[in-house]
Amino acid sequence: MSRVPRTESGFVLPTAIFLLVVLAALATYMVSLSRTSHISSALDVQGTRAYLAARAGIEWGAYQLLRNNTCNAGPSAVALTGTLATFKVNVSCQLSGSYTDGADAVDVYRVTSIAKSGASNEVDYVERQMQADFSK
Repeated sequence: MSRVPRTESGFVLPTAIFLLVVLAALATYMVSLSRTSHISSALDVQGTRAYLAARAGIEWGAYQLLRNNTCNAGPSAVALTGTLATFKVNVSCQLSGSYTDGADAVDVYRVTSIAKSGASNEVDYVERQMQADFSK
């Protein structure tokens, strides 16, 4: 019984190594994509929280102006609670103009609110600024 020499010997090993490298590269790409997606989602949530914190500052400033008749020109710190507790909110108010409406003198005030969280040189830093005009 004579044996026929096999000319295909060693063909499976390079193919298996190539497939392992391709699968490892694909897995690495998927992990990277998933991580980027999670970071983007977390930053989106922080951006929404910053917007809500700035809006809370506007509402606080409007309350101080319209109910308490106070308009603080310098920034006043507003303390928030709950999920917005990590934000530093500064609210300022200034007289931006006056006009006459019939027999009434009307003053227009601009309330500015700035909400910040995190350090400005870090990846999770977020800041939102809002302005609103009120007349009384």
